[in-house]
Amino acid sequence: MRIATIARTTAETDIAVTVNLDGTGTYEVSTGIGFLDHMVEQFSRHSLIDVALRVRGDLHVDQHHTCEDSAIALGQAIHQALGDKKGIARYGEAHAPMDEALARVALDISGRPILVWNAMFTQPRLGEMDTELFEHWFQSVSQAAGITLHIACLYGSNNHHVIEGIYKGFARAMRQAVAIDPRKGDAIPSTKGQLGG
Repeated sequence: MRIATIARTTAETDIAVTVNLDGTGTYEVSTGIGFLDHMVEQFSRHSLIDVALRVRGDLHVDQHHTCEDSAIALGQAIHQALGDKKGIARYGEAHAPMDEALARVALDISGRPILVWNAMFTQPRLGEMDTELFEHWFQSVSQAAGITLHIACLYGSNNHHVIEGIYKGFARAMRQAVAIDPRKGDAIPSTKGQLGG
């Protein structure tokens, strides 16, 4: 089983996260930001990656540290659970329709983190979450997990539908990418013999 636990404590946040890449999509998420909880739950359910995430953050300041640090810890846990990455599919992509919105996510567990983001919001908040933090959340996950991540909302007018489609697309792409391909055996999916570095 590819399981990892990360504990991350700073002066701004106290985080514990466990992931199981070979799970069934079960989750227990408590970040203190209801909308973020909902999105991480969507990620877990649709990626089939089990996620237990608890965050105590300085929400009396604002949501930035809680959002960023939870994404860093989740990305670190995914990176650790992947281990040497032998046999993984490595690439994943998905189109995720959410009512009138359509998101496209393509990713490579390359060890070369970058986020290309093409999505806009027309309101400053969803629930109590600042919409400007969504791009930053994905940037932080990408950096910590070592993922080349391309995200685009192709169209959509409802802000909730736009971001939920993005999280579901990310989940489906991750489900593909972390899967073990039996034809690869224990080979690293790179002609370099390693991913990243």
